Amino acid sequence: MAAVNKVLVIGGGFSGMATAIKMRSHGIQVDLVEIDPEWCELGAGISINGASMRALENLGLYQQVVEQGCVTDGVAIHLAHGPLIMELPTPSPVGSSVGGSGGIFRPTLARIMSTATLESGVNVRLGCTYTDIQQNESGAVVAFTDGSTHDYDLVVGADGVHSKIRKEFFPEVADPEYIGQGVWRAIMPRTAEINRVTMWMGDHLKLGVNPVSDTHMYMFITEDRPTKEHIDKETWPQIFAGLMEHFPNPIIKALIPHALKEEANIDYRPLANLLVKTPWNKGRLVMIGDTVAATTPHLASGAGIGIESGIVLADELAANDDVQVALDKFHDRRWDRCRMVVENSARLCHIEIHGGDKAEHSKIMGQSLIALSQPI
Repeated sequence: MAAVNKVLVIGGGFSGMATAIKMRSHGIQVDLVEIDPEWCELGAGISINGASMRALENLGLYQQVVEQGCVTDGVAIHLAHGPLIMELPTPSPVGSSVGGSGGIFRPTLARIMSTATLESGVNVRLGCTYTDIQQNESGAVVAFTDGSTHDYDLVVGADGVHSKIRKEFFPEVADPEYIGQGVWRAIMPRTAEINRVTMWMGDHLKLGVNPVSDTHMYMFITEDRPTKEHIDKETWPQIFAGLMEHFPNPIIKALIPHALKEEANIDYRPLANLLVKTPWNKGRLVMIGDTVAATTPHLASGAGIGIESGIVLADELAANDDVQVALDKFHDRRWDRCRMVVENSARLCHIEIHGGDKAEHSKIMGQSLIALSQPI
């Protein structure tokens, strides 16, 4: 018998949806509330490593990623002016035959997962969130912004890096810390030469491309910025194009005019990370995903570890008849893995900011990919 019968998931991002889908596969009733009435995942592209693809396979969604995204093999890392530093293999993760790397439009992946959430029988309420959570010995009574009140055996907080739940129930946790870099993202036409993740490492600047469909690729640039500052959105295309100028590769040079077009969908985000020590629960409320383990994108694993956590949480709740036992096992399985991603990503960022050893950078990436390929 499962430890819970009815669960509330607060937040309809990747980790919240994964939790809901997997719980429904175990026969657990799930309500999901998402404050955005459009349930709209904005952004350009998203890189998906083999471990993340294995997690999507676990949810029954891998084939849709293959069909609507792009599965590739290997990562090539170059110096800014061209020479190849290292080629990292990306074999299938342990226990799976999925591709080892790939990419997809972020809104496309969100649509795949939101459709699966609805089809699984999750009761989704959009434009709605909680106003009050009162716990008792057997669960929690939750009041909502739509005026309703419902009882649950467990509440899952998946409301993101700026979590209201974390601030309210874990006030001792500091806010996410700006890490000294910003990331620029854009959608570019895909050239025939780009058939895998490819990166160029400059001084205080890194540019990468990743195919996300047969016709397009996702371009990202990480840039050192000592202080977190506002950048006028109107200037984003010109700044992005200027950063591309630092990389003499002919493919990049030819795409500079495209950066100035509206369809490039330029996006900028200052980078921060967060790692909350376990336990991630207080009574019958537990947090997952970016709410407790928010990482910079250096290992392309932020969404992936959140999806994994949703799967593991659901599996442990289904396999155990005691909620706290299930949560303890969940923490045991997730802490080291999430910590590794957050800390190694931060180390990669530090190397880039301080002009560290690029060979060490490549080594950490390779070791991290091997660790991520292990079972969850």
